[in-house]
Amino acid sequence: MIAMFFWAFVVGGFICMIGQIMFDVVKLTPAHTLSLFVVIGAVLDGLGLYEPLIDFAGAGATIPITSFGNSLVHGALHEAERHGIVGVLTGMFEVTSSGISAAIVFGFIGALFFKSKG
Repeated sequence: MIAMFFWAFVVGGFICMIGQIMFDVVKLTPAHTLSLFVVIGAVLDGLGLYEPLIDFAGAGATIPITSFGNSLVHGALHEAERHGIVGVLTGMFEVTSSGISAAIVFGFIGALFFKSKG
């Protein structure tokens, strides 16, 4: 159990460290870094490499934004097997819709209760 927490911390920390290096050294904007991480997660899932990373690191691989790219491709490939080209479009939205919907709902609730400082 301790090893599971250790590897989740190491892998998640490594992904975050790469993002910080992209901010500080490469001088990429947050939007560029976010987009690049989503694409990296998508490519790794397309190559079949992200699921083993999730099996190894657990939350260390599912919490960072790279997991969103993984979810998009994973859903698209799964539904493409069942429904063809239409499944590619519906699959990526089906898998990620609950997380996006939750973010919208909780963001709205937060906006109702808290005042912006801007």
